[in-house]
Amino acid sequence: METNVKAGSTENKAKKSRFSSQLWFIWLCLLPVIVLVLTFTYYPVVRGITLAFQDYNLMHVKNVKFIGFDNFKTIFHDNQFILALKNSLKWVFYSLIAQFILGFILALVLNKPFKGRGIYQGLVFYSWALSGFLIGLIFKWLYNSQIGVINDLLLRAGIIKTRIGFLSDPHWAMFSVISANVWYGIAFFAIMLLAALQSIPGELFEAADIDGAGWLRKLFNVIIPYIMPTIITTTLLRVIWIFSDPTLIYSMTNGGPAGLTNIVSSFMLSKVFGNGEYGLGSAVGIVMMIMLMLYTIFYLFATKSEKAGDF
Repeated sequence: METNVKAGSTENKAKKSRFSSQLWFIWLCLLPVIVLVLTFTYYPVVRGITLAFQDYNLMHVKNVKFIGFDNFKTIFHDNQFILALKNSLKWVFYSLIAQFILGFILALVLNKPFKGRGIYQGLVFYSWALSGFLIGLIFKWLYNSQIGVINDLLLRAGIIKTRIGFLSDPHWAMFSVISANVWYGIAFFAIMLLAALQSIPGELFEAADIDGAGWLRKLFNVIIPYIMPTIITTTLLRVIWIFSDPTLIYSMTNGGPAGLTNIVSSFMLSKVFGNGEYGLGSAVGIVMMIMLMLYTIFYLFATKSEKAGDF
């Protein structure tokens, strides 16, 4: 009896030893990932929050000090920031509406079988593979008042008599950057909505045909309700991306003329890289993060969708 107890005790110790060694091995494998995540994700977040409450300027690095909420007071009393905030709302609203409508139409077209559909899909999706900065440079050349293709085509067609400075004229600048953003984002909605359309069971359309439903009735009673989770999720993501991505504006106008095309994210870049005001830039970043968090909570609550993460 005593021998059996000792044997059982020895076996338990061996199991615990093996489990302990396996646990250490697992942690050893996870250690590089943990270090990378802490270094490149959480440390920048913590550092950015800290900078938002400091007077940190590259011109006065030795005089860094905590100033509380002074950076936030400064930006909310800055007319350029208020203008950038208004521009951001226009930038997101008009870009999103146009991107979604055109992307949805394109997805409906590409969902129909026709000769060469794969080639057309590749051409449509190609734009999404390009960087926003590169697309901004392309449109900057297209809108150039002297050698731009758009001015040349409008002159040849007799629509205009003199060249238009699309990116320098206050009346055209915001429209020009929004149109470039619309072109850039159509592909995203086309890709995601096309995938959702292709997942609709054919039986639903057969039942609709039996009921004598027309195309519009199928659209509003079959297609849109079925792909609504995808619409909710893609719209949520696209708003966040449009609001926080300054690359198009940065490469096309750099916020000009006179800050009329600045959005909040490009305004933040101008503070950080233009003036070296890391404290003010970080404060703008915190404001952006809070705005996006509030938007996400409100949006998910307003849509009341339990399947917002389904595609």
